[in-house]
Amino acid sequence: MSIRKRVVQPQGFGSVATEAFVGLVVAADHVTQLFEAVCKRHGITVDQYNVLRILRGVYPGGHPRSEVTRRLMRRAPDVSRLLDRLQRRHLVERSRSMEDRRLSVARITKSGLALLERIDPEKEIAEKNAMAPLGESQLRQLARLLDRLIP
Repeated sequence: MSIRKRVVQPQGFGSVATEAFVGLVVAADHVTQLFEAVCKRHGITVDQYNVLRILRGVYPGGHPRSEVTRRLMRRAPDVSRLLDRLQRRHLVERSRSMEDRRLSVARITKSGLALLERIDPEKEIAEKNAMAPLGESQLRQLARLLDRLIP
């Protein structure tokens, strides 16, 4: 379905930039909903998955909250609360940094790693399904174009 039909804009958008912008927002919402459904089946949010993904990347090490915040795929209003929720579920543990005792360093736990192992196959299927209309060269081009939009 075209973006114009999806947002019921039969007269057009007025400019190619507006059409592209609206298309990007609609497409982002679509793929986010697919990913949210996967995360919901496992009892976490997309933002919580994102934090776990970041911490898995440095396992067995960890990151302070500021570094987790910097690496998020999308902004989260309160990373401390995200970490608190994950810690209550024993998916993340926090301890004081040995180099700077003022910093709390978050690390993914074995339970957090196990959860990601259960989620990842479903996430990969959702990604494949979402991207199925595009060929490999189109996906590469899309990735390059999206990179150009980020300052």
